Amino acid sequence: MTTVELGMPDAPTPIDAAIARSLEQHGPKQTELKGKDFKTDQEVRWCPGCGDYVILNAVQSFLPSLGIAREDMVIVSGIGCSSRFPYYMNTYGMHSIHGRAPAIATGLAASRPDLSVWVVTGDGDALSIGGNHLIHALRRNVNMTILLFNNRIYGLTKGQYSPTSEVGKVTKSTPMGSLDHPFNPVSLALGADATFVGRAMDSDRKGLTEVLRQAAEHQGTSLVEIYQNCNIFNDGAFELLKDPATGPMWTIPLEHGKPLVFGPDGASCVVREDFGGLRIAETNQVDPSEIVVHDATREDPSYAFALSRLSSQDLRYTPMGVFRKVRKPSYEAMMAEQLDEARLQGPGDLDALLAGGDTWEVKA
Repeated sequence: MTTVELGMPDAPTPIDAAIARSLEQHGPKQTELKGKDFKTDQEVRWCPGCGDYVILNAVQSFLPSLGIAREDMVIVSGIGCSSRFPYYMNTYGMHSIHGRAPAIATGLAASRPDLSVWVVTGDGDALSIGGNHLIHALRRNVNMTILLFNNRIYGLTKGQYSPTSEVGKVTKSTPMGSLDHPFNPVSLALGADATFVGRAMDSDRKGLTEVLRQAAEHQGTSLVEIYQNCNIFNDGAFELLKDPATGPMWTIPLEHGKPLVFGPDGASCVVREDFGGLRIAETNQVDPSEIVVHDATREDPSYAFALSRLSSQDLRYTPMGVFRKVRKPSYEAMMAEQLDEARLQGPGDLDALLAGGDTWEVKA
């Protein structure tokens, strides 16, 4: 994938300086590794044919390119099939509790900015019980990379509908069809003003690796939604996009700086609609100047949000790639600056704090 940077200033900005200072002071050590160095001696135990195998292999293969020492990397997971990930990565890791991985990772990233912190979660873990933790990690822009495996089903607990299951989904917990309207994880992340949001397919090794690479290099919170096939409880959920006959018709590749043209022979394109929205048009029916050129660096998230709304629950017109990639100070960098400022002011008076104006004496 060719990436063309648009809208980036030539001269360093205060944000650039803050990021550079944080990396210089707290950045992880650089080292040379190979993919095999990230593999453990644990037996990988997912169902045969699960998409998680492909994602694991892709992550292990591209991590050496980051040059980060294994002891400077931590992977935190929640509960679910995807959350077995730390067992298979030869880094520090933690299998935490249901939905709380972003909260635990936030504490780790804030207290240890020298580490590369990753969260591996699923659509049920992240968007149901963990929804609140996820959106607050995103809005704070904590320096971590979140991989959200979305198979549109609860796999570990044997096939109940999840927050991303489509309306009418028949499962063990919805025998007459789900009545819930599903979350769009990308829209949710953009609504929380996440500074990096991407989407990839488990079987698209090249596209997945490119999105992961950009997410890992981003300073701040990166969220990557990965469409992952559960061949036991929801097999073929993304077949419309995976099938060579239909995939090109419905997949919109997001390449920074390039026109949003897709389909066989570029027959379809994305154009602007009234009130800031986007719509699909036939390429030969519009003027080339009307076709949207993708810009992931737009500060206003409304464009990326409009992109995320092109896909419906049946996956027609699904953008794949990086939706948004903008610079903003990370939470731990700003916290470090506050701590430095507090140290310059000298030690505080604990007794004065405890005996301040907002105290009460309680008598029996």
